[in-house]
Amino acid sequence: MARDPGTSGPPVVIVGAGPVGLAMAVDLATRGVGSVVLDEDETVATGSRAICWAKRTLEIFDRLGIGERVVARGVTWKLGRVFHGDQEIDTVDLLPEDGHRRPAFVNLQQPEVETRLIERAAEFPDLIEIRWRHRVAGLAPRPDGVALAVETPSGPGQIEAAWVVAADGARSPVREMLGLAFEGQRFDEQFLIADLRVGADGPSERRFWFAPTFDPAESVLLHRQPDDVVRLDFQLGPEADAAREREPERVLARARRVLGDGPMELVWCSVYRFRCARTARFVHGRIVLVGDAAHVVSPFGARGGNGGIQDVDNLAWKLALVCRGEAPASLIDSYDDERGRGADENIRQSARTTGFMTPKSPAARALRDAVLGLAAEHAFARRLVNGGRLSKPCSLAGLPLQTPEDGDLGGPPMAGSPCPDAPVRDGAGRPGWLLDRLGDGFVALAFAGPDGAAPAGWPLLRP
Repeated sequence: MARDPGTSGPPVVIVGAGPVGLAMAVDLATRGVGSVVLDEDETVATGSRAICWAKRTLEIFDRLGIGERVVARGVTWKLGRVFHGDQEIDTVDLLPEDGHRRPAFVNLQQPEVETRLIERAAEFPDLIEIRWRHRVAGLAPRPDGVALAVETPSGPGQIEAAWVVAADGARSPVREMLGLAFEGQRFDEQFLIADLRVGADGPSERRFWFAPTFDPAESVLLHRQPDDVVRLDFQLGPEADAAREREPERVLARARRVLGDGPMELVWCSVYRFRCARTARFVHGRIVLVGDAAHVVSPFGARGGNGGIQDVDNLAWKLALVCRGEAPASLIDSYDDERGRGADENIRQSARTTGFMTPKSPAARALRDAVLGLAAEHAFARRLVNGGRLSKPCSLAGLPLQTPEDGDLGGPPMAGSPCPDAPVRDGAGRPGWLLDRLGDGFVALAFAGPDGAAPAGWPLLRP
């Protein structure tokens, strides 16, 4: 793999060394495909940013070789408690069954996840190179690749790659250079987000208050993180003075109304607005957009970071096949179909959550308040309470890669959902997990029925 920024380069250039870009590099490397990762910064993210990693993402992290590191370091949880004022109106168990390998969610700050991905990337010195302080200044798409103009600490240079993966965030310079519209809905509501180190640990669960009695905010959200750090999110309203709300003493005073008067240190805070938006297409010749460069959602429901990692899970195996000459470039179009559906579902769920949290009309507010008032006593109303429908992978049923063509495997269309993990034993009785047995390639999985051969070139697995 070429390392000189002024010469022809690697099969893949990844722009952005956040969790999505780093996961892409590692995923490609596990498949024998090299990449260069460019990032205009020289360190991991600041502030905790994304913290909630869903079960499906943890299974992907297992495949990438960091799952155990993330789970061991993070805070495991599965209960979501919802309050209206002082009254608890619902408790949701997000993983009610025992015997799963991974929990419903693990809370771990984004910089910690990035650090573990960087450590994993270092285990592929011949396939992954991370170039810090390298800013992409221009793109020249070609039929068989892309030339990138790059500003480096030693001056301008150029890299040529067969493919470019843009993982450069919500303000993606690559997307801007391509002139792509980023269409969607912008919300005026403002939120204060704060991470605080407290003197005592507490229960590992998500808590959400509508109309809390202890704070003038319209809603408050609480998550636990490692090292006795608590994440609080306050809904301030569109007219709030952002600079004033960020003042440390004001943030600490709000936090004490939630957490009590024990020792407390403000670690990080910000006031933000958000939008739900996406590009019309994620694939543009040899340039592919992933994560926030392709789509953004509200933070309620943990659909941003998890959606980006699921982008990687969808794209990397396809891109590896194409780079190895084992599939046509047209395979990458299926990424656009499949993750476009995922983005649409995440945006739809996110917009519904925001509509419930911030009603836009007197009628919508009356309906929301009626639902909250009924939820404590009536199950039908609890199903309508929406403080964030938490991240789940979407179904790909009916899309081209999910339905066998005539003469292929035969039988009914596939379900289109990710294979669930399950405990299994091999022929010698040794315990293990199904997803580990499936590996990274195509596998014919036979549960019962007559003996038969797998399609040519496929292993046959009988759990």
